[in-house]
Amino acid sequence: MNQKERMLAELPYRAWLDGLAEERQEAKKKVFRFNHTSPENQETLDRLIREIIGVHGEHLTVEQPFHCDYGSNIEVGENFFANYNLTILDVAKVVIGSNVQIAPNVSIYTAGHPLDPEARNSGYEYGIGITIGDNVWIGGNTVINPGVHIGDNVVIGSGSVVTRDIPDNAIAVGNPCKVLRYLTEEDKKYYYKDREFDVDFRE
Repeated sequence: MNQKERMLAELPYRAWLDGLAEERQEAKKKVFRFNHTSPENQETLDRLIREIIGVHGEHLTVEQPFHCDYGSNIEVGENFFANYNLTILDVAKVVIGSNVQIAPNVSIYTAGHPLDPEARNSGYEYGIGITIGDNVWIGGNTVINPGVHIGDNVVIGSGSVVTRDIPDNAIAVGNPCKVLRYLTEEDKKYYYKDREFDVDFRE
C-alpha cells in the first residue's frame, strides 16, 4: 500500500510521500484561481469550483473564499450552498447530501494527528471520513471533526464544535455539540424563533 492508498483507507500515512504533496499543490493552484477570480465572472467561477469539487450536483454555489486540501475527496449533492470561507480538509472522504446550506466560516476537518507527541512528531497523520445528510443547515463558525456523521434534516447552531454523530431531525448546538431538541410539525409555522410566516412558503 502506498501512502495515498493508506490515506484513503483511513490508516496512518505520511502526507509528503507518493505524490500527495504534488496533488495538494495542484489543488492549491485551482483554489487560488477560484478565490482570485472577479465576482463579475460568474461563468468562470462556476466552472472553476466544479473543477475543484470531485462530485457535485447540477446546482452548486460556493462563495469566495473557499479552501480545501484535494477537492477530489469532496462529494456534494443537489442544491448545495456554502457561504464565505468554507474550509474542508478532505484527506478522507467528505460526503454531503442534497439541499445543504453552510453558513460563513465553517470548517470541516477529516484530518488529525496522534495524541502522543512521539507518534505525532513521526509525521504520521490520519483522515477519517465525514458524512452530512440531506436538508442540513450548518450555522456560522461551526467546526466538524473527523469521523462525524450528521443525519438528515439537522440544524447545527452557530459556533458549534461537532465531535460526535448527530441523529436525524435534531437541532444541536454547543461545544461539544449536543442535541437541544428535535424538529416537530410546529416548527413549520415559524421562520425565526416565535415569528410566524405571513406567506405560504410552499408556493
